[in-house]
Amino acid sequence: MTPMLQADRVCKNYGALQVLRGVSLEVERGQVLCLVGPSGSGKSTFLRCINHLERFNAGRLYVDGKLVGYAEHSGKLHELTSRAAARQRREIGMVFQHFNLFPHRTALENIIEAPILVKKVPRAKAVDRARELLRRVGLVDKADAYPAQLSGGQQQRVAIARALAMDPKLMLFDEPTSALDPELVGEVLGVMKQLAQEGMTMVVVTHEIGFAREVADQLVFMDAGVVVESGEPRELLANPQQDRTKAFLSTLL
Repeated sequence: MTPMLQADRVCKNYGALQVLRGVSLEVERGQVLCLVGPSGSGKSTFLRCINHLERFNAGRLYVDGKLVGYAEHSGKLHELTSRAAARQRREIGMVFQHFNLFPHRTALENIIEAPILVKKVPRAKAVDRARELLRRVGLVDKADAYPAQLSGGQQQRVAIARALAMDPKLMLFDEPTSALDPELVGEVLGVMKQLAQEGMTMVVVTHEIGFAREVADQLVFMDAGVVVESGEPRELLANPQQDRTKAFLSTLL
């Protein structure tokens, strides 16, 4: 079966700075992959390449068997038009570190906007779906609240519901709990655990090692733009093979 995500020697440069230096990995359907590593290791850049928010300079990325951001003809890559890339991006949900909710729209309005404008879903159907998603993330009573009236954890759960409203094949999480007060982290991780149990394919950049140990099918340690080590989370955390992995984990465990 085709992996949901396949990265083949992905490289990304900013001028002379090499941020990704040949990243290769696979995520099967229904799996959760957690990416860990120090700041500046390329984790978030790789995530943004997956849905073509960043253009990569070399390699190939496939989601559900389809090349991301490019079409290939006679062995050469040709970048998709912005419209075609946007159509492709609809199938990949992304949750950012800082929520990125529209401050002038209620929780419900934040969730229904993209389905109505992008997928042309009838408003009544979009509203019903949004209320269902708010129930799913434990915020059914906050439909009419504005972001400023919500805690950070509540805003992030609305952001997750907003991403799910587009019915994505793949969910990307870029350090979704790092901007939260410690007591709010659990409510967001709880929603993510529920998604994993329901079979959502997820790639999660995180420092929450307990979440990775409990929920992930695969743990990848990145440093300096390369995959240093990967494996089953409990095994890798208990018995890392690379000195760089050992040094990093010693700061977290």
